[in-house]
Amino acid sequence: MNNYTNDNTARRYSAHVSILGTTQLHLKSPYIIAWWSAAFPGFGHLLLSKYLRGFVLFIWEVIVNVQANVNLAMIYSFQGEIDMAKDVLDTRWLLIYIPVYLFGIWDSYRTTVDMNKVYLLAEREEHRFNSFSLGALEINYLDKRNPVMALVWSLFVPGLGQLYIHRIVTAFFVIIWVVIFALDCQH
Repeated sequence: MNNYTNDNTARRYSAHVSILGTTQLHLKSPYIIAWWSAAFPGFGHLLLSKYLRGFVLFIWEVIVNVQANVNLAMIYSFQGEIDMAKDVLDTRWLLIYIPVYLFGIWDSYRTTVDMNKVYLLAEREEHRFNSFSLGALEINYLDKRNPVMALVWSLFVPGLGQLYIHRIVTAFFVIIWVVIFALDCQH
């Protein structure tokens, strides 16, 4: 068998290159991923390329957080206005906020542990993967990308770093939400 071709016979691959992005498995710290989920539900899942879960948790966070007034209550509590914080919290929304928030953290940790195991199995198989994808809308290929450049572009506009590293789905999602948040802040 030619070592440079992919005949799709492996049980597990460590990477996938498509027109929508490059997804790769590598060892990740479950604690770091869980921390990102704690910082904002969905972020940990997006780091794992678990897009559907990440999108659902992210959108859920925005809707339920706004309805429960969690951020406003946090601002009041940081200012020492505990009674005002209690008054603005909508406990009905808060009761569904907490379990899903905790689920997001737990699930991102658990998923990272599972994906690390899959990565180790894929590495043992030492099977090649496609490094080039040609489609009607996009060409994608594996090449070396500078993580500092991804950081710099993300500092200008969140999502541009993901676009640079060819994570198109995440880039589109993040850029759309940056625009939504920026327009909402103007009101």
